[in-house]
Amino acid sequence: MPAFRPRLLCCVAAALALTAGAPATAARAEADPLRKVLFVGNNWDGTADVIASSGDFARIGRIDVVPDKQQRLAEINADPVKWVYFMAIRNSVGEGHDQFADDMYSTPDGRSVVVSRPSFADVVSIDLATGKLNWRFPVAGYRADHMAVSPDGTRVAVSASTANTVHVLDITSGRELGSFATGDKPHENIFTKDGKYLWNMAIGDVNTALDAPWLDWTKGDRHITVVDATTYQPVKVIDMRQRLDAIGLKDYSDAVRPAVFSPDESKLYFQVSFFNGFFEYDLATARITRTKTLPKNPATGDDRTTFVNDSRHHGLSMRPDGSKLCVAGTMDDYATVVDRATLQEGPLVPASKPYWATVSGDGRDCVISESGADQVTAIDFATGRKRLSVPVGDHPQRVRLGHVSADWSGPSS
Repeated sequence: MPAFRPRLLCCVAAALALTAGAPATAARAEADPLRKVLFVGNNWDGTADVIASSGDFARIGRIDVVPDKQQRLAEINADPVKWVYFMAIRNSVGEGHDQFADDMYSTPDGRSVVVSRPSFADVVSIDLATGKLNWRFPVAGYRADHMAVSPDGTRVAVSASTANTVHVLDITSGRELGSFATGDKPHENIFTKDGKYLWNMAIGDVNTALDAPWLDWTKGDRHITVVDATTYQPVKVIDMRQRLDAIGLKDYSDAVRPAVFSPDESKLYFQVSFFNGFFEYDLATARITRTKTLPKNPATGDDRTTFVNDSRHHGLSMRPDGSKLCVAGTMDDYATVVDRATLQEGPLVPASKPYWATVSGDGRDCVISESGADQVTAIDFATGRKRLSVPVGDHPQRVRLGHVSADWSGPSS
């Protein structure tokens, strides 16, 4: 027996080493095979196209984001109040269509995608392998809107637009972690890059025809709410009405729409209702420091009541190095890349009702959704010129970067 002890001990040690290393190796193997993609929400279709995040932007697969559609419709038809709101969404912000896919983010492991569904007033998690629901979270009130994901990918914030509330959910379980009150009709949400703060922009009532500047007060309480992203308690409220008035722009709307921070988060660039352009806001001085007015399309009239949901330009993104901005000129049917230092715009790239702007996975292109042409278009940040367009589903709106398994090509079902 004594002669065999060293060999036995060596075998045991080797076995323990293999056992100890197995979980880490398995975890790495499980985490590695992910592919960066773009999720394109086809709002009127109730689908999401998953496309390559750069290069040829080829379609990889498609997801049905309303697999429970008949169940949800049955619930709505059984509740007169829900039915009234459902029809109101269809006939106002939906432009005669139901809104089934507003915003979306994938989970960090690339196994699921979380989608806000305005017409169903909820957020759902969909298993990318099976296409089935993991969980569903009904928001307060009767409509879900824009979302934001925390930098670590573990939390998702969603605007409950008719309840003036933002919910923050655990992205894996759907459990509510907190919520906070906002101004009227919360819209865009942005986490700061350190994950400490969450910004929400309330846009007020964008569905009325009371669009003349002198009737702007009827649109409601529109302000930016900044909260601590741990306690969800407000730390700051920013009223752009005061800032606009201070630079003589009393006739401009203070409804902040899409917005983007500079890389160092010292500046915020934002669009407002009815305006063909954007503003630069300095966080240190709490002042609007620059205004950029972009060209009007001669074919687009100035009748504000014809602007879809009060937005003239809706979509803003920034090149990762902070040197260029990309603007979706929604009602003016173009997109353009703007030099951030000089605010000089580049070529006006024709586009049909571009509704969003984001950045490609490699950071080289601005990617816009052309909701009027059912396609997404890539514009080279360096040249400002169109590279290519790829077809997607009916009325694409939000486009978000995410991940799927490297071998994923669509749900098995």
